[in-house]
Parts: sequence; C-alpha cells; structure tokens
Amino acid sequence: MAWTVFSVMIVLLLLGFPMMIPLLAGTLTGFLLIFGNMGQLETAVQQIVAGIRPASLIAVPMFIFAADIMTRGQSAGRLIDMVMSFVGHLKGGLAVSTATACTMFGAVSGSTQATVVAVGSPLRPRMLNAGYKDSFVLALIVNSSDIAFLIPPSIGMIIYGVVSNTSIAELFIAGIGPGLLILLCFSIFSVIYAVRNDVPTEPRAAWGMRIKAVQKALWPMGFPAIIIGGIYGGIFSPTEAAAACVLYALILEVIVFRELDMRGVYETAKSTGLITAVVFILVGAGAAFSWIISFAQIPQTVLGAVGIDDMGQIGVLFVISTAFFVGCMFVDPIVVILVLVPIFAPVVEAVGLDPVHVGIIITLQVAIGSATPPFGCDIFTAIAVFKRPYIEVIRGTPPFIIILLSVSVAMIFFPQIALFLRDLAFN
Repeated sequence: MAWTVFSVMIVLLLLGFPMMIPLLAGTLTGFLLIFGNMGQLETAVQQIVAGIRPASLIAVPMFIFAADIMTRGQSAGRLIDMVMSFVGHLKGGLAVSTATACTMFGAVSGSTQATVVAVGSPLRPRMLNAGYKDSFVLALIVNSSDIAFLIPPSIGMIIYGVVSNTSIAELFIAGIGPGLLILLCFSIFSVIYAVRNDVPTEPRAAWGMRIKAVQKALWPMGFPAIIIGGIYGGIFSPTEAAAACVLYALILEVIVFRELDMRGVYETAKSTGLITAVVFILVGAGAAFSWIISFAQIPQTVLGAVGIDDMGQIGVLFVISTAFFVGCMFVDPIVVILVLVPIFAPVVEAVGLDPVHVGIIITLQVAIGSATPPFGCDIFTAIAVFKRPYIEVIRGTPPFIIILLSVSVAMIFFPQIALFLRDLAFN
C-alpha cells in the first residue's frame, strides 16, 4: 500500500500539481486501499475537519494578516533604517544590517517568505551598489529569512505545537536563543566576506540621524514587546497575542503612519484569506494523511527498518533532523511537520526527549530545508521577487547551509541553547 500511495503523490508532484492535490490524492488512495469502498471516505472528511479544529490555529491567519499589513506599510522600512544607522558604516555592516533586519522582521511576521519580500526588496539594490556579489546577496537574504522561523511568532512552531500538543508559548521563548546564535554566525561570516572581497563601507550616520531612526522604529518595535512581553508576562496566550498584533498593526499603518486606507486593509485581508485557505487545506489534508499512514502501520515499519528503537537520544535527534531537513528540500514545511511529527512522536516520548527541544530542532531543520536546493520554497520566492534565475539564487547558499547545519548539531549536543530561556521563563 505504501508504495502505491507515495507513487500517486510523486507522479502528481512531477506533473506540477500544487502540494494540496498530491496530499489529498494520497490520503484518498490510502482510504480506498485499506477499506476497499467509498463508504469510509466520510472518515477521511472527519479527519480533515479534525485537523483544523484546534483553537490554537486561529493564531496562524492573524499573524499572516499582521505581517501582510506591515509589509504593505512602513514598519519594515523603519526597522531597516534603524539597523543601518548603527552598523551600516562598519566593514560588512550592510550585510550585517540585512541579517539583523531579517531577524527583527521575523520577530514581527513569523514568516520566512514575508521576510524575503519585506527585507530583500529594499536592501538587495543597496547591497549590489555597495559592491556585494549578487550570489552572496541572494543567499544572505534567503537564508537569513530562516531566522524568522525561529524568532517568535513562528507559524511553523504553531503548527508543531498543535500537532504534538506542546506549549506554543514555551516554543516561542525557546526559539529566541538559536535565532540570535544564527544571526551572530551570519554576521561574523558577512564581515569575513566583506574583508576578503574588500567591499567598501557606507558613510557613518551622525548621532542625530541614529536617534531619529530609533524614534521612528519605536512603534514597530512594539510588536516583539506585545508577543514576548505579553506571553512571558502572562497577559496573553499566543492566540491572544496574535489578535493584539493585528490590532496594533492596523493602528500603526492606518492611523499613525497613514500608509493604508480602508481599501488597502480590504485588499490585505483578501490576500490573507487566500493564503490562510491554502494553509488550512494543507493542515487538514496533512492530518488525514497522518491518520491513514498511522492506521496502516507505515511509520512503525519504516522506523523499525532504520533501527531507531535501539538508538539513544542523540541518535534519535540526528534521525529526526535528517528526515525533516531532507523532507523540506522537496515539500512545503507545513506538510512535512504535519506528516512527520506524528510518526516520530512515540519515539520522542519513549527515549525521554523534551518536546520543546525537539520542536526547536524540527523548526530549524524545516527552515534550513526551505532554503536548500532543489525545491526549497524560499528559493522560489526569491526567484519570483528578484526575477533572477534558479542557479544564481542557489549559487551562494552552501556556506550559509553549513552554518545552519552546524548550529543544528550544536543544539543536539547542547540543548540549553534552546532551553535556557524557556527554563528561565517557565520554571
């Protein structure tokens, strides 16, 4: 049965169908092969509906809506200007500013693809004019956007938390440490690149300009304060923090900055609705697919063949990391989380791993896979936004992928990279 189901999905993917079609087709094929008639398809519908029922998923469209509003408004630009005013004049400062801006916008949007658009669009031309090679610029933007998957709010963490029944608030806090570590590593590499290639520096900003840039960025800096401060202080749940972010984004861009009118808000809401529909179809279909492969005992068969039952915690983490990294090189991250997390959940519990630690490793792996050839989704976002060929977008990625994988290995051996802030906040 397994070969038939996966063959149907692969054929449909190769024919160019969007991911939701192969996922639904594979699920329905599995139901027909197991139950042998159409009468049991109502069970498939029940599983799809059950997949989108958790209340925590309400946070997903809200964070998408807030990110859309900010991308269309001034928030992203003000954050970029503030970072540039302080480090733009240093050797490699423009590249460091780009990575930092991706991190800060990630703390606002929670979306890697929104970060590529919001940060990459204004900063790529400036980096090219400053003397950076386009292959380095594209790789930096695509891979720095991965930090948005770790810095809260993270849509990937929300999906993982729902599927694995793990605290989303704890996941949000735990993602901060690894996100900042990746930013530090990217910044060091950017400085080394600028020195080796003798990239010119930008003029130093006067302190008056820096103070003005900070003042302009104070309003957008309210987003991480709402998310982190609200959740850590016990004021909001993650879902309530998402609703507060939408309200705050509307106040900023409509009333304070006056960048959006009501028509702009309507267009943004419509765009968010379309994206949310796709996400929720994937979530529902992924839940049904996970149910059918679990019913058919496919995970147990595969993991038994790998010998994972005889591995310790370190071995299990390496297998999980490899599976999610490879999966996201070919398939949308949300789908990979939905399909693979239920497969590994019994093993994670059996060996006594902390589900928050596992969740951060999984989130990082799907982020890396999203920016890794051949089919990482952020690569194709960059191709669409920057109108550059596939080969040029991926040419400069290997050093960044090596850095990200190194951080992944460090997190496996040193869990406190992720768990220190979680333990500090919740224990």
